[in-house]
Amino acid sequence: MLKRTAAAAVLALTVLAGCGDAGGEGSSGTGRPGDGTTLTVFAAASLTETFTALGRTFEGAHPGVRVRFQFGGSSTLAQQITQGAPADVFAAASPATMKTVTVAGGASGRPRVFTRNRLVIAVPKGDPGKVAKVGDLGGPGLKVVLCAVQVPCGAAAETALAAAGVEVEPVSREKDVKAVLTKVGLGEADAGLVYRTDVKAAGGKVTGIEFPEAAKAINDYPIVEVAKAPHSALAKEFIQLVVGEEGRSVLSRAGFEGP
Repeated sequence: MLKRTAAAAVLALTVLAGCGDAGGEGSSGTGRPGDGTTLTVFAAASLTETFTALGRTFEGAHPGVRVRFQFGGSSTLAQQITQGAPADVFAAASPATMKTVTVAGGASGRPRVFTRNRLVIAVPKGDPGKVAKVGDLGGPGLKVVLCAVQVPCGAAAETALAAAGVEVEPVSREKDVKAVLTKVGLGEADAGLVYRTDVKAAGGKVTGIEFPEAAKAINDYPIVEVAKAPHSALAKEFIQLVVGEEGRSVLSRAGFEGP
């Protein structure tokens, strides 16, 4: 029992070390809304820009409340939640990864799909690999990076490539979509499959190439309050912000599709 408690404590410290605040340095929290409370949101890496913006909006409407985000691969976040990592809200990039949490009893209520996203081919500025279509990704000598198959962007990539009849031997498989985007942006890869929204957020550092087979692998994004959330009332309010008009507007401007 002592070993299990110690392991849980280490996990909690590790998770919190990777968290980011929406609007500055977070506080320890007292559990009372408006009095130094910290709302913890676990969210897919592809939601980094949009959720950070929504976090600032939420903080503005709730003086004294900080929104602390943990962004990463949905499968990793789901595993952390099932292992007891402290969180109030979980937003995943696929129903499959959300199911990991719901099956384990880690969700309070039924998840709601709030947006959708699709893949594009990302290439560095200037397109040194001369990639014009999805079939080019199977070319000899082309350095392609993909997400790990267990995370939603990796699973979607496998589905889309299979639909296109293209076999790709990636030079690496990354932990989340932002890691793929970083490698492409730095010129460490000739191409990678990322979400349309990630290319838009990159602001010209990479070029996105649409391909029709991406329609076969569109990802639904569900959101839910985590079971035994430390701040249940605030969790419900944050989810309402995401699924409401303000959230839909922010997501749409970033390139996400309606649910």
